[in-house]
Amino acid sequence: MRLRRAAFILFSLAGIGPLLHLWAQQGQSNATGVVNVSAEDLLAMPVGANWTSYNGDYTGRRYSSLREITAANVSKLHAAWVFHPGNSQSLEATPVVIRGIMFVTSANDVFALDARTGRGLWHYQRAISSGLLDDAAAHKNRGVAVWRDSVYVETDDAHLLCLDARSGGLRWDVEYADKAKHYGATSAPLVVKDLVIVGTSGGDSGVRGFIAGYDAMTGKMKWRFWTIPAPGEFGSSSWPGDSYLHGGGTTWMPGTFDPELNTLYWTTSNAAPDFVGDSRPGDDLYTACVLALDPDTGKLKWYFQFTPHDLYDYDATETPVLVDAKENGSMRRLLVQANRNGFFYVLDRTDGKFLRATPFVEKLNWAKGVDGSGRPILSGRIPTGDGTYICPGIDGATNWFSPSYNPDTGLFYVLALESCNQFFAKPKKFVRRETYYDTGTKLPRDEHSQKMLLAVSVADGKVSWRYPQIGKGNSWGGTLTTATGLLFFGDDAGSFEAVDAANGHLLWHFNMGQTFRASPMTYAVDGEQYVAVAAGSDIVSFALPH
Repeated sequence: MRLRRAAFILFSLAGIGPLLHLWAQQGQSNATGVVNVSAEDLLAMPVGANWTSYNGDYTGRRYSSLREITAANVSKLHAAWVFHPGNSQSLEATPVVIRGIMFVTSANDVFALDARTGRGLWHYQRAISSGLLDDAAAHKNRGVAVWRDSVYVETDDAHLLCLDARSGGLRWDVEYADKAKHYGATSAPLVVKDLVIVGTSGGDSGVRGFIAGYDAMTGKMKWRFWTIPAPGEFGSSSWPGDSYLHGGGTTWMPGTFDPELNTLYWTTSNAAPDFVGDSRPGDDLYTACVLALDPDTGKLKWYFQFTPHDLYDYDATETPVLVDAKENGSMRRLLVQANRNGFFYVLDRTDGKFLRATPFVEKLNWAKGVDGSGRPILSGRIPTGDGTYICPGIDGATNWFSPSYNPDTGLFYVLALESCNQFFAKPKKFVRRETYYDTGTKLPRDEHSQKMLLAVSVADGKVSWRYPQIGKGNSWGGTLTTATGLLFFGDDAGSFEAVDAANGHLLWHFNMGQTFRASPMTYAVDGEQYVAVAAGSDIVSFALPH
């Protein structure tokens, strides 16, 4: 479908003042202008004034071309405004900004804000759902997608909603998975062409994972790719009997997209049940994988599995970042990922060919390395009834919070965790209305967990510099990098910081006093650049003094 060129937002800041205290609830309109997101907007790489999707643009790099905030003036950043949604103590969303309007989520609620002041334009309100398990039961939500004059959001009970971007009015509501079968949703959707791509949570609750594409206008499902093969399909030997119905492999973080290759890259979670693999022999496809899909049909082009027969809860849902870099003297289309299992992977994204994997954390004992085909060389450490000391621990060497990549430095930035756990195994059968863990993990009393901000060279996989953090390893903040050589991140001591992207030298910090569980972004309104991040229960936006 050909998209029309985007219209500009036609509202006057002076004119909307009397309306800012009014809220649009469930279709009650308080339109303040026109949001019309075009194909050109979504294809812009790198992002500039607009931050059009969860990761900014389709590459997943979280790299901005904005240049107002620099190493010379970043120390002058101050909090421009704070927005408190009021219905979550632990926000995980990344805001989306389109021509001065910010869209943020908290649980099942969606807010439109004046991105210059943080004042509310409208609020779509939906009650949280009951009867959910695991992450969905915590009502986590990581943000929206936008297309034309619509805003799309996944609810905790796996409904896809389409809202009017001008008013917050509900246009349609599609249930794309059944919560009674333990499904939920925690991701932000991704718009590709005229489709809204969604995934589910519930990998530890005994569901069968999938990715689905819905028509952005009508909400009609166009395709669905099951991540756990059905009987008779390739890979089904790992799933005897009806175990495929509970095999996990969920898709609870947004993917990335290469428009020139017309390929969608989406990652999958762990196999279920966790920690004991007797009921799922073999590699357990397509868990702990990156999948390359045709976005028009949902058909699989290729796959790469990071952790075959995963026994450690090493989801592969970390962002698959698209990088163009030289390999052996020629430019190559790469896909890079810092995986939860502790290795940094480089693949050719045209065909999925494995190029290399290098460890990015020091505490790593589940595998001795990775062989020439990309398979881990196992150490023999597996969960047992008495417990086995395994590194990385249950939270992984990194997790879902966003990395970033700066093409000017050639460095990939990731928040890493040096930590290990005792892993325990105790087989159990799938039971309705219960999570599907075969027991779990404990942190040893003498274990010291530490967060590290790392800069990894894509060229050779080596850590170029590291920034150790003070804390207990509880931060889940991500990263953002800019064309002026800055790197923003939420640290483990509750501060929002900026460092020099080339060497990690500290340039600025602001004590938020809250734990980060979200990744920062940046945008501009009338030439003024802002940097925003969710911390605790607030969205805070920073700017330079006027």
